[in-house]
Amino acid sequence: MKKMTLAIALALGLSASFAQAADAIPSQKVDQALHDRLPADIKSAGKMIAVNNGSFPPYEIVNGTHSMEGASADLAVALGQLLGVKIEHATVSGLSGVLAGINSGRYQLAIGPIGDYPDRQEKVDFIDFVQEFVVFGVPKGNPAKINGLDDTCGKRIAVMAAGSAEQVIRKQSDACVAAGKPAVVVQSFTDQPSSILAVRSKRSDAFFSSQAPLTYFVEQANGQLELSGKGQKNGFGDIFQGTVVPKGSELGNVVLDAYKELFSNGTYAAIMKKWKLDGNMLQAPGRNLAQGAAK
Repeated sequence: MKKMTLAIALALGLSASFAQAADAIPSQKVDQALHDRLPADIKSAGKMIAVNNGSFPPYEIVNGTHSMEGASADLAVALGQLLGVKIEHATVSGLSGVLAGINSGRYQLAIGPIGDYPDRQEKVDFIDFVQEFVVFGVPKGNPAKINGLDDTCGKRIAVMAAGSAEQVIRKQSDACVAAGKPAVVVQSFTDQPSSILAVRSKRSDAFFSSQAPLTYFVEQANGQLELSGKGQKNGFGDIFQGTVVPKGSELGNVVLDAYKELFSNGTYAAIMKKWKLDGNMLQAPGRNLAQGAAK
């Protein structure tokens, strides 16, 4: 459910001006104690490279080879100021490229947020700073009355192909049939914009996907869409997402403590509110918070 290219987003008329009216984010003073705990090679270089695998609005809006906007970009700036180093951005193809680049030492971290799952924790650590939910993007007024999984029997539901939402909705379709109800018409798309277009053109009754990007798309839809199914599990357990760092590294400890400071001094909340991510905020950051399957 995660990534798409900026070119596709722009084709839909999405804008990185999503948060233009928001308050300015406060600058950070260097925390010398945190800086001194950074690995020697990072202190020597005076920078870290954060890797991503394309746009994931409103967190990551990639607008150049080494340029990014969004909530994660703002967090990167604040982290860099606090740690006394510059954080640069690099884009690779696919999550496997992100994880491989971190494990090889080519990149120091991935701001993300990237989904924290126990199997991934075997190779990298997650410094979780948001919680995600899976909800429905529906036409304004919710004409199909889809307010949760139980309402999807016989409905046309768009999902990202091969994503976890597709697995959940197909399982729900089986439950519908077992209960003597019509199966869900599962419509799999390769990217988020195609799914949104299907709903806006009334070819789909809803798009079942992550709340944060759906909030962004709804904001850009000129009143044509709304969210439904908020505040429910919708077939999933707790879903945590965060910044990826090398497994067992001191850098992970430093990044966690830096996030704790940004939470404490109000910067985290200011950034999340700026990008309308209030509903995804955690009370405190944590390491590898996912303790079981998310679905």
